[in-house]
Order: sequence, then C-alpha cells, then structure tokens
Amino acid sequence: MKKEPKYTRILLKVSGEALMGEKEFGIDSNVLRRFADEIAELHRAGIEIGIVIGGGNIYRGVENSSDGIEKVTGDQMGMLATIINGLALQSALENRGVFTRLLSPLKMEEIAEPFIRRRAIRHIEKGRVVIFGAGTGNPYFTTDTAAALRAVEIKADVIIKGTRVDGVYNADPEKNPKAFKFQNISYQDVIEKDLKVMDHTAITLCKENRMPIVVLNINKPGNLKRLVLGEQVGTLVSSQKTVTTSKT
Repeated sequence: MKKEPKYTRILLKVSGEALMGEKEFGIDSNVLRRFADEIAELHRAGIEIGIVIGGGNIYRGVENSSDGIEKVTGDQMGMLATIINGLALQSALENRGVFTRLLSPLKMEEIAEPFIRRRAIRHIEKGRVVIFGAGTGNPYFTTDTAAALRAVEIKADVIIKGTRVDGVYNADPEKNPKAFKFQNISYQDVIEKDLKVMDHTAITLCKENRMPIVVLNINKPGNLKRLVLGEQVGTLVSSQKTVTTSKT
C-alpha cells in the first residue's frame, strides 16, 4: 500500500456462513484461502487486526440434524463452532507467515489463550493478528455483540462487518430489486428502522462508544484493502445524522 491508510487498527467481523462458500455447511477451503490472503496483505502493510468470527457454518449443520436443543446449550455449541473456525483461520494465516493468537473467554488452554484485554492489546501492538473466539463467553449474546465489545476493548478505529451484500439497504436487496442502499446512516436510524446490520445490543454499544461500523461485501476481492485505504466502500454506520441513499 502506497497510500496512507485511513484505519490503522481494525476489528473484522466475519460470519461463519461466509466461510461456507457454495457448501451447505462447513468450511470452503477456497474461501478460507482468499480470506487469509487478503488479511495477510493488510497485515504486511502494517494494519493492526483483530477478528471476530461466527460459527453458523458449523452450528447450522448441527442444527439441521438435531432437535430440542435448549437455548443455553445451543449457544454454547455455537461458541465452540467459532473456535473451530478460528483454528482454521489461524492455520491459514500462519501458513502465510502471519503470527496469530486465538483468544477465548472460555477456558481451553490447550488450543486457545484465555482472553485478557491487556494481553490482547499487547499481541496486537506486537504485530500479531488476534482472533477472538467463543463470542463473549456468555449465552444470549451474539458474535455481533462480541465484535462490538472487543472493538471497544482494543480501541479499534472501526468495525468492518463482512456480509454477502455491499452495504446497508432499506430492504433485502436479494429479494427486493428496488431496495435503496445507504451510503452512510446513523446508529439511531439503524435502530428505528430496525435494519438488520447488527443486533440492537451491538448497535447500542457502538453508539455509546462512538465506534463506527462499515458494512461491505466480504466476497468481493479487494474490498478490505480499498476500505482501509479510504475509498468509499459499503455503508458507514456512525453518529453522523446525514443519510444519503442510492439505488442498486
């Protein structure tokens, strides 16, 4: 990167489903390699990176074959699924020469370090990519909330949420061809319009701490780099009151 980056410390939120590619569940090795390549490129450019990854690609597979799982147990299964995804991403990054740490708020010392905020920040300062697994470690909280919490804790410049669409719309663009895309939108408008950017707990936490969120299409190669360099990519969710929209 020759341009000065707009963001120097980022928290990347990636859904577990994003790792599925064309599969029904599990991890698509081609998608994993592409994610690792893009993250490694940012890392080589000096960007400090934290990652929160979901577990829907694995838990959904379990869900399809199991019935009657109690909510707390289901959430715990989801936390373990994020650890599996974290291990896969850790391996892919280290195969590219990127030093990483997988941190977990649940005790599993043999495969992940315990999450300690100061230690996480120190790892990032030393140039390691930190993968935050197991969500918040508590049931009833999503990985969106975990991403907001970790971003605030490590003092990230921005949360980058990778999705299948290129921003925030007033309706599902995959179902409604007339949906409008927001170039930027306030936290309050996201809540009042009930837009499915992140859950309300996560949005409220970001609003209270003025943590900006950028929603972009993670499947489009180069989007992460373009965003970090300051290009207009996706939708910015922040304290700005002005909202602009454009047609798809």
